[in-house]
Amino acid sequence: MVLHGSRGSVGAMIAIEIAQPGGPEVLRPVERPVPVPGDGEVLVRVEAAGVNRPDVMQRMGKYPPPPGASDVPGLEIAGTIAALGPAANEGRWRVSDRVCALVAGGGYAEYCVVPSAQCLPIPAGLSMRQAAAVPETFFTVWTNLFQRAGLREGETVLVHGGTSGIGTTAIQLARAFGGEVYATAGTDAKCAACVRLGAKRAINYREEDFVEAIRAATAGRGVDVILDIIGGDYLPRNIDALAMNGRLVQIGLIGGARAAFNLTPVLQRRLTITGSTLRARTVEEKGALAREVETHVWPLLAHGTVAPVIDRTFPLARAADAHRRIESGEHVGKIVLLVQAPATLTPSPRP
Repeated sequence: MVLHGSRGSVGAMIAIEIAQPGGPEVLRPVERPVPVPGDGEVLVRVEAAGVNRPDVMQRMGKYPPPPGASDVPGLEIAGTIAALGPAANEGRWRVSDRVCALVAGGGYAEYCVVPSAQCLPIPAGLSMRQAAAVPETFFTVWTNLFQRAGLREGETVLVHGGTSGIGTTAIQLARAFGGEVYATAGTDAKCAACVRLGAKRAINYREEDFVEAIRAATAGRGVDVILDIIGGDYLPRNIDALAMNGRLVQIGLIGGARAAFNLTPVLQRRLTITGSTLRARTVEEKGALAREVETHVWPLLAHGTVAPVIDRTFPLARAADAHRRIESGEHVGKIVLLVQAPATLTPSPRP
């Protein structure tokens, strides 16, 4: 397949490249060839791309893309399908369909190749910028809070980092499925934002010990599930905050990857400690997750029961500023890059 772009070179696009590991300033716009979709893939003309903490880690040289993935950062996109590769999901998708997608890399660009199984139709009523803020966090929360932790109606859950992209999503989804939600955040204003999203109580971790606060709020019982992006010395404190048969799901290590803790409570209270990453999973695994999310979460998005929280948007060329914003810790919800794609890009007819 030959793709013809609107610039001087055939099939050229603008992408954000990591010049070398370092600070936000190493992100730079460059011209690259438009990727061509292979078997089971589609080419998406990107209109918006989500910015996530793993992008920051990749920029710093701490989270390399999995083998075969693009070196361009960006794990979630929204746009329209520009071209279909062979066997693109057995005909579900057509050129010009509006989709959002989880990707293993390549999102900070005007065009991105995506396994068709990882695409989902944009929920009714959502804009492109809203849709771009959905896949990474909603997929992550679903697989960890519901698949791994098995959160059930009536159970209690503590969400650390309640105003992060993950946190704002977890609060809403846990509440939508009948959970009682507690959250931690670093300022009173952020705590108030957590409560507005559905948390029963938000704990300012700079002023209160979250373990004591949880014990007080639950009459000493503790919570059934903890979703943690911090790690480090939070581990023993999380164990202290869990109820009998409680489950801790570790999905981030902002506070460090090592911790010392007492195993006795794990045995005495029959606790489960688990965790996961999403990026390196197979297309088949991500496709199965996409279908489950589409079944259980897409109706909630379409009806407005839950919604992505957008903190701020930046044009693609200002990806460095978007990274500065997420590293500042001042954001509430997701940061999104708005992509101005070329006016035309059409596949040549197949011979």
